[in-house]
Amino acid sequence: MTYLHQKGWTLARTMVTLMLLLAMAYRAASRTLDDRAMLVRYQQWMAEHGRVYTNDDEQQLRFQVFKNNVALIDAHNGSPDKSFTLAVNKFADLTNDEIRASRNGYKRAPSRAVSGFFRYGNVSAVPGEVDWRKEGAVTPVKDQGDCGCCWAFSAVAAMEGMNKLKTGKLISLSEQELVDCDIEGMDQGCEGGLMEYAFKFIEKRKGLSEESVYPYTGEDGICNTKHASIPAATISGYEEVPANDEKALLKAVTHQPVSVAVDASGYDFHFYSGGVFDGMCGTYLDHAITAVGYGTTANGTKYWLMKNSWGTSWGENGYIRMKRDVSAKEGLCGIAMDSSYPI
Repeated sequence: MTYLHQKGWTLARTMVTLMLLLAMAYRAASRTLDDRAMLVRYQQWMAEHGRVYTNDDEQQLRFQVFKNNVALIDAHNGSPDKSFTLAVNKFADLTNDEIRASRNGYKRAPSRAVSGFFRYGNVSAVPGEVDWRKEGAVTPVKDQGDCGCCWAFSAVAAMEGMNKLKTGKLISLSEQELVDCDIEGMDQGCEGGLMEYAFKFIEKRKGLSEESVYPYTGEDGICNTKHASIPAATISGYEEVPANDEKALLKAVTHQPVSVAVDASGYDFHFYSGGVFDGMCGTYLDHAITAVGYGTTANGTKYWLMKNSWGTSWGENGYIRMKRDVSAKEGLCGIAMDSSYPI
């Protein structure tokens, strides 16, 4: 190779090296700018939600979790084929396991003891849509906080609706009485429980107190027998909806709000913001909500209207619309597997 050829080859390699270095520097600068923008976003989120950490290490850890969650949320919302949106909500600095541990407290019984009687089994005609909120049978959305007692909120919401339909009075009832006093079967306060056992407890106890008499604290407490001895509403028992049958569930919801168990273990559910949910989920039931209606969107998508207990800042002002009439007999997220209602 001649001197000129060597010189040209060296110059070319130098140029390539410089270009690579410039590209690396640009990417590094972009990452720095992205991190700064994310940090600003995180600080704004902290201020909005009043989040304060014990030390810098904890804050750095939470920042990493926040970034990971935001990446998932932004990627989802950037996809044009999604039927629902996600939001950077109050759970954004928590891992999936942490959210499930503090919010998902449904504990399914080893075997489902079906009562054998379903009073709505012979219903043949149902309306095209139902929304028990419009009938004044649904109290405002509540927030269970970091207490895994979704089972109590689901049972209470169903009982509040039934009581309104029976007496004409909408009364906010006490979840805390169930948390503190219900030791039936698998019910363990903030450590989880089952709606059917809650109904059994209420029947045996001859009713449930009003929330204003026995207010919610969001933690396990000692049963206040004085407050619990003043029932504001009663039930005579409960019935279970036949399992794996969305049509049966539809018949029940046509007549009253119904307690429902779902698999709410995925980030799609945790960060749900709006639209008809059809996200990734299985049939490992771990959360309890309340079916307060159903309907169909303008484009023909059928959905369930569900009241959650994670506050009004989650979902559609505390509610979620979940896709209805899916191909799986269990329903989306196992929604038709375990549901019941008070009588």
